[in-house]
Amino acid sequence: MAGDEVNKKFVIPLIIIFLILTIAYIFVPFKSIINEYIFNIFKPKFIVSENSSKVDNNKNGVADPLDIVNGAYSEVQNKTKYISNYHNGGYPPEKEGVCTDVIWRGFKTANINIKDLIDEDIKRNIRLYPRVDEKADPNIDFRRVPNQDVFFSRNALSLTTEVKARNAENLKEWQPGDIVVFNKGYEHIGIISDKRDKNGIPYVIHNTKPHASILKLSYFTAPVHAHYRWKFD
Repeated sequence: MAGDEVNKKFVIPLIIIFLILTIAYIFVPFKSIINEYIFNIFKPKFIVSENSSKVDNNKNGVADPLDIVNGAYSEVQNKTKYISNYHNGGYPPEKEGVCTDVIWRGFKTANINIKDLIDEDIKRNIRLYPRVDEKADPNIDFRRVPNQDVFFSRNALSLTTEVKARNAENLKEWQPGDIVVFNKGYEHIGIISDKRDKNGIPYVIHNTKPHASILKLSYFTAPVHAHYRWKFD
């Protein structure tokens, strides 16, 4: 009898834990966490070959894609607050911004002036830009996600929007300094970092409330709309 009581003490908690994990696995937010931290815990780290551009146009000893990543990381390190405001002159104060500000600030580190380039392209092709309404406004146009999306679709390489864990061919298409755009459910944009998880999935540097941060690409609930890579050569 005593042995039966001891068995019940172990069996019942195990059944409860099993039921909780089963129920949790049904829900997507928990499913990805369970997959990563429980089912994949014993898998070796998946190594993805890095083939980003080695061009160093600003001659600072760092490849331009990594300059972009470093510039974006500065937003995370500074915990740049997510504050959406209109500013005369276009640029927000240094310690505030939105997701699009991560982009131009990252590119600025590589001496690429995204504001000037977007303003010029809008001037020449205004009807292609959905958030301009036939009247350009250099104070805000370059900070709108749809406008950055159009600009990069015209001036950068368009790459895969699929993300496949532990798939070498797919994951090597996602390189540091790349740009990822979301537009279903909400408009958002970020920069692919040089950090990956153990399955090879990259992290994204972005800014959403309360401040700039880094988040695994597979954790975004919205589907990827576009994936771009600047033409550094």
